[in-house]
Amino acid sequence: MSRQVHFYDQPERFVAGTVGQPGARAFYLQASSRGRITSVLLEKAQVAALAERIEEVLDEALRRSGGEAPIPAAAPVELLDTAPLDLPLEQEFRVGTMALAWDARELCLVVEAQAYVEESEDEDEIEVFDDENGPDLLRVRLSGAMARVFAKRALDLVAAGRKPCPFCNLPLDPEGHLCPRANGYRR
Repeated sequence: MSRQVHFYDQPERFVAGTVGQPGARAFYLQASSRGRITSVLLEKAQVAALAERIEEVLDEALRRSGGEAPIPAAAPVELLDTAPLDLPLEQEFRVGTMALAWDARELCLVVEAQAYVEESEDEDEIEVFDDENGPDLLRVRLSGAMARVFAKRALDLVAAGRKPCPFCNLPLDPEGHLCPRANGYRR
């Protein structure tokens, strides 16, 4: 089966979103443009890591350009997107590997999310993918402002989950929490 590359150059919308209640949420990246929607499933930790790294890459690109790059220092309020994910929500693939880079020539951030690939049972066998037969890929090119807006929404989304235990920092479940620091003892 040949590789599917879902490419969005300056999409109308690129967001992280969830479906479900805290503790049982599914996290998605969703890009949309001109009536076309691509949604990919990923883990909460991947969303957090992507948002944090986007902030770092944008800050570094701004620093290296001497403040000349068209990157706002913070997410522009007028561009903030709090709307739910677009429907229909059809998962294209589960994300395995992500990459991002600042394109200094085009002055945009490139985000790539590649489909998860099962590891081979034979440890000596290394799978090499070429462009035609590799895993599916979502590639999005974003302006500096849109990248800041994505990162802010993603970080807010991750923070909106279950509150952490003040002792062990693990998420508190509505049904109760056995804190490892209390050695299983409930007060």
